[in-house]
Amino acid sequence: MTAVLECVVNISEGRDRARLSALRRAAGPTLIDMHADPDHHRSVFTLAGTAGLVEAGVRCLASYAVGALDLGAHAGAHPRIGVVDVVPFVALEDWPLRPAALEVALDARDRFAAWAGATMHLPCFLYGPERSIPEIRRRAWHDLRPDVGPDSPHPTAGASAVGARDLLVAYNLWLEVADLARARAIAAEIRSADVRALGLAVGAAVQVSCNLLRPSVARPDVVFDAVAEGAPIRRAELVGLLPEAVLRDIPVARWSELGLDVTDTIESRLIRAGWRP
Repeated sequence: MTAVLECVVNISEGRDRARLSALRRAAGPTLIDMHADPDHHRSVFTLAGTAGLVEAGVRCLASYAVGALDLGAHAGAHPRIGVVDVVPFVALEDWPLRPAALEVALDARDRFAAWAGATMHLPCFLYGPERSIPEIRRRAWHDLRPDVGPDSPHPTAGASAVGARDLLVAYNLWLEVADLARARAIAAEIRSADVRALGLAVGAAVQVSCNLLRPSVARPDVVFDAVAEGAPIRRAELVGLLPEAVLRDIPVARWSELGLDVTDTIESRLIRAGWRP
């Protein structure tokens, strides 16, 4: 099969419906999912397909976001460094999909960062083999300068973390009791080489927000149960999509409790969009 390039663009806008609609249109035909969160004030746009089309869609989406959004007016629960906050490229192959050679994603990452720096004057911090997203959030503008683009933040768009990575699953769990200290303690307890986690206040509720870095091992059901050991869970939410192979490993009887559905896989959305494995 032709290789699939996926890009999961995190934009610092999760509330304005008109802007979200315009962002969807800007992303173009390779957009297979959008998840908007008003409490995080953040949206996740998943683009997937052939490399050329995906890269073109990511550029159009980023161009619109930089022109329309102002980080200075932004307030939300999720940490961010820019309006086009995170731009991770993932190269996939076979069916069900699995990670392809990282070099494919690295090439796409470097092309986007070079274009964003030159065209939009957007500082870009690179992540992947060099460093992680948490390291960029901790060090950016302190002892870490952009890898590409200007050496100071864009006046309205801030900066962007542009990366190459393997598949991951973003997964949020709301606790029954709005105890932020407990959410942060649980996040610290489950944090590992396979799971990144934060305890966040989201409106009047609290949430353990997770990135499952090795979702075949730290699956949503495994992380759900680990969080539930620390506090009762009100509801679970998948942010974006997950690989079909991960969903297949979870008992169907648990999907509803875990906030999962057969239509939430990357493969199902690609097929819906006309992709043929």
